[in-house]
Order: sequence, then structure tokens, then C-alpha cells
Amino acid sequence: MFRLKKLRKERHISQVKLAMELNMSQNTISRYETEEREADYKTLIAIADYFNVSIDYLLGRTENPELYR
Repeated sequence: MFRLKKLRKERHISQVKLAMELNMSQNTISRYETEEREADYKTLIAIADYFNVSIDYLLGRTENPELYR
């Protein structure tokens, strides 16, 4: 995912910690960050919720990280 690594690094969260928080493997997080693998919509929602950003921001479709609910 376009901004996953950036968000994770800004918050000083390791791949392992993020993987544990989201109940997935560190390898999966790594593959999302290198775009070797694409997340399904439930995973995108979980990651966006975890970082409190919009999915559009996570995917690089907007520069505005704010959520509109």
C-alpha cells in the first residue's frame, strides 16, 4: 500500500507490532509495503482504522488523511 510504510515509520511501529495488532503475519505487512501483495477491502478498512486515516489517503488518492464519517 502506498503509504503504509510511511505511516508505520512516523508512529515508530515495527512491522511485527503492526502485524500483531492487526492479527496477520509480519511477512504480509512487508508484502503490502513493497506492493508485492494487495490487501482486500476488509484489510484496507482495518489498516485505515488503525492509523485513523481514510482509505483514499492510505492508497495515495488524496493528500488529506482526514476521515469523513
